[in-house]
Amino acid sequence: MDRLFFSDSPELKLSEILELTPHDRAFVIMPAGCASMLGEVIGNLSPSLLIDDREEAKNMASLERILSAMLEQGLTRRSIVINIGGGVTTDIGGLAAALYMRGIRYINIPTTLLAMVDASSGGKTAVDLQGVKNIVGAFHQPLATIITPAFLRTLPDEQLLSGYAEMVKHDLLRGAMPGFPAAGLTVESVASDIEQSVMFKQRIVSADPEEKGLRRILNLGHTAGHAFEALALQRGAPAAHGIAVAQGLVTALVLSVMAGGFPSALMQSIVAGIRSLFPIIPFGCKDYEELLGLMHSDKKNQGKGSVAFTLLAAPGKPMERVDIDDATLREALDITRDLLGI
Repeated sequence: MDRLFFSDSPELKLSEILELTPHDRAFVIMPAGCASMLGEVIGNLSPSLLIDDREEAKNMASLERILSAMLEQGLTRRSIVINIGGGVTTDIGGLAAALYMRGIRYINIPTTLLAMVDASSGGKTAVDLQGVKNIVGAFHQPLATIITPAFLRTLPDEQLLSGYAEMVKHDLLRGAMPGFPAAGLTVESVASDIEQSVMFKQRIVSADPEEKGLRRILNLGHTAGHAFEALALQRGAPAAHGIAVAQGLVTALVLSVMAGGFPSALMQSIVAGIRSLFPIIPFGCKDYEELLGLMHSDKKNQGKGSVAFTLLAAPGKPMERVDIDDATLREALDITRDLLGI
């Protein structure tokens, strides 16, 4: 399992880790638009490759570009990849490390809330293919993950919200009621809860590193969320991953009432909080077949005729796999639209 470090000085922690870890060279990946801001984190190292960190660029072509650069720059099995950036960077950089020479070590330094509480730890690495989220990937644990909440001060509001959706998910899974600040999110309002959220995920991942059972509960909100995200991307109006997950949580909670006995009044209260805080990805009846197709393409499905969902019987009581048929899904999408005022 990867080592988690919470540090106000990521450059010093990175230097310490590299000094204690024998290696022949470090290969630094970071977003092109953040190179000047993040340069100080790597100290006397130089960026090895600047990448496009938009979700649209998390694809096979970008992966091949990274692998080609690794080969051209002479990386060996003793080399270390350092991913500095958001979830796209840690996802694709981690997958490149998993594939190169059948797996070399890598370190993640997440700079967004979403990457801190979700993408950068746990060893899931992936790219998208033909509009399907994270369908090509590997489990490959980081050597270390360095989390620095001070990076959050550089984030636009949408990115802060995107990460907070995963924190809401973790709260529901561990039995806590999520908060929905009436005045909106601030760095201060989320920073104090980051470690608790990350450590909850880490406990789940430690018990089930390759998602063969318990870890599936972390997919709460993602089956529908990935479909909403892919639909928005196809329309040319991309939505941040966490924004889509927040909307996916609404559908998951609706299904939890329908199929899992989750209290309806509690569901409506949580959905009201989500609606008050998060933007909405619009969709209509004409989009149902596309959304159902995307959900059926989800890698968690094991058979035809239904879609596997993680649901809740109550806060803190996840149901790791519930198969939902298409008719029930359409009904849940109807209710989702009503609850969100779409």
